[in-house]
Parts: sequence; C-alpha cells; structure tokens
Amino acid sequence: MTVDILILSNGPGELATWVRPAVQALRQQLANRGTEARISVVLSPCPHATGKEAEIALSYPEVDRVQAPEHFFRFLLSGKTAQNWDWYETGVVLFLGGDQFFTVVIGKRLKYRTVTYAEWDARWYRWIDRFAAMKPEVLAKVPQKYADKFTVVGDLIAEVGDRKSETKDGVQPRREIELIGLLPGSKAAKLALGVPLCLAIAQSIHRVRPETRFVIPVAPSLDVQTLARFADAEQNPCLHLFSNASAELHLTESPFLQTANGLQIELWTQTPAYDLLSECSLCLTTVGANTAELGSLAVPMIVLIPTQQLDAMKAWDGLPGLLANLPLVGSVFATGINWLILQLGKGKLYAWPNIWAGEEIVPELIGRLEADVVADLAIDYLSHPDKLARIGDRLRSVRGESGAARKIAELVCEEVDFCDR
Repeated sequence: MTVDILILSNGPGELATWVRPAVQALRQQLANRGTEARISVVLSPCPHATGKEAEIALSYPEVDRVQAPEHFFRFLLSGKTAQNWDWYETGVVLFLGGDQFFTVVIGKRLKYRTVTYAEWDARWYRWIDRFAAMKPEVLAKVPQKYADKFTVVGDLIAEVGDRKSETKDGVQPRREIELIGLLPGSKAAKLALGVPLCLAIAQSIHRVRPETRFVIPVAPSLDVQTLARFADAEQNPCLHLFSNASAELHLTESPFLQTANGLQIELWTQTPAYDLLSECSLCLTTVGANTAELGSLAVPMIVLIPTQQLDAMKAWDGLPGLLANLPLVGSVFATGINWLILQLGKGKLYAWPNIWAGEEIVPELIGRLEADVVADLAIDYLSHPDKLARIGDRLRSVRGESGAARKIAELVCEEVDFCDR
C-alpha cells in the first residue's frame, strides 16, 4: 500500500522540535508495518521565519519533498503546488505548526484523513479526524461528544532529551573543561543585541574564570559569516551598547570568534547540537524554542531579554508586526509597541520551562542588561554546582513524558488503516 503523509508546519522552532522527531518516528512505524509512504512537508508563512525553513526541512533524510512558504496560499486555494506534485489516493494530513484551519481545508481538498497535534488548544474538532493532545487540559473545552477523537500523547519537545547520545549508564558525559553555551538567536532582531551582549558577558566571565570555554551553536538557518557580522562594529551599530564587545571571525577547520582580549569562542555548526549542549555547565540564551530544547535536555540556563534598543525588535505577529516594519516610521512604532508589551508583560514568564512549571525555574533577565551583572550571576552558579544541579532536577521534572512522536506516528498509522478498510 502506498500512502502520502503531508505535514503542515511553519517556523524554525516547529521544524526543529516537532517535525524532526515526528518524521523519524513515522519512518520507523511505517517501515515496521511494511507501508510504502511518501512524506511531504508544506510550509506556511511565519513571522519568525528565517527564510531557510524549506532548506532545513529538506535536510531531514526522512522527508521526500518540501514546498517553501511563499507558495503556500496558492496551494491552499487551488490545491496545486509550485512543482505540481502528484498525490496518492490514500493519505493523511498531519498538522505540526501554523494555523489548524489549514488542516481542515487541505484535508478536504485532498480527501485525506487529518491528524492535529494540539499543544495548548484544539480547534475545528468537528472536522478534524484525530487530535494528538499535549496534555489532558487540552480536552477541557472540548464537548464530550468529540472526546473520542483525542489522545494525550505528551510533549513533542520532550523528545529532545531522548535523542541525545547517552552512555550505557544513561548519563551524558561532560567535558573536563567548564563549557558555557551562548545562544544569541537566529534572526537579525535578536542577533543585533544578543551577539554583543553574549560576547561582553563571556569576556567578563573569562577575566574571573580564564579556563572556562565558550561555544556558540550556530543556528541551522545561519552561516558563520552572517553571525560574525553582528560582532563587527562596522556592521552592527548596537555594539556600542555593550562596551563595544566586538570579535573577529577566524575560518579554520573549527571556526571561532576572537575578541579584542584574545578570548576564543568556538562556533559549532553541526546540527542538531544536542550532544554539545548536554556537555554545557550553563547556557546563556535568548527566548524562543531554544529554551524548550535546553529545558528538555535539563541544561541550566540564564534567559536574556535585553531592552537597550527597543526599536530593534520587529518580529511581532499580526498588526503590531506590520506597524513595526513600516518604512520610515516603523522604528517609532516598534519602540512604542515593545515598551507597551514589556509594561503589560511584567510578571509574565517567557522561557518555555518556566511556562511549563508556572513559575521561574531558570532566571529570566529583562531590561537594560549589564554584562558584568549577568556575568556575576553566571559565576555564582558555576561556583555553586549544587545550584546548577537543582535547576537541572527541576527541568527534568517539568519536561514531560517522552514518547509523543511515537504516539503521533501510531495515530497516523491508525488513520492509514481506516482508509484501507
């Protein structure tokens, strides 16, 4: 039997933490059943996209074909892809990011069964065939007559913790040298502030703990040359906000950034970087999917949300995002929008592990961040391993049960069986 599995997704976070484990589990489940399947990924537009999402999805060996987001609405409205893909008679549409309504439209058009991964809420449950719910709470607002469509599968992001390499004792070995991971982001709006801030913090820590090593896991949507531009004072005007913490790129076999005081920061380009991150004693990170991945790996982190230049952040959804990106006046809108959001968001949690727990497990530092102050906090953690151990234990306790990808793959296979009846 030949089937099409069509995965709908959108942003870089969903691709890394949802699509990757799902397609791995699907291939294994389908192979075990002797089902010949073609896995396609169709991307919808995302305000947080980097432009390389199609390339990233196509790099997954389990995926056969990918359509980029710029062609999405033509496909949604007409059913035709940019490359005029053919479709098998039997198939399943699997929602892993974007708008759940797209699943209804495309499923009806292709006459395929539909499965939706519902992280926080479920929509269009009258027309979707099956739901893979992250938690039982998702079912709270669903009428009882639709409850049989729902299966609680757990958190897909928790799969990150299971996909890292482990020793026979189940413990990931750490480097003998203390290692700190720096995750400044993947988009220009975050990198403009994140790179110089991380460089300045690293230099402050290095002065006190000269044996400590630093590494930046380069996001798959970036290359080292692009990243290095944000460490160059001539190309990043935000460097002056952080003591002009610049660095020069060295393209050796193992590329690195070197600061003015000689500190070398390794640039790690292999993805996913789970094994590397698991070796870190501590990570300094911006908000986003990376906090979920670090949480699932139980790696202690300090979350940085610098507000030195409010007009730099223009990646909001909907009308705020449109206003912030208007020519000429966009920066004015961005400053006002970000100020308002920060005022309204006081007390709000931004890092995923904190959101899961409903309290601050890992510190979130918001405001005009000073590198020396952040460095002092990091040094305090590094000087007290028991504090880091407690954070790691708390992260393990909230990351949820693993196995969500396998359970989603099983639901997809059940829908394939339904079609074969």
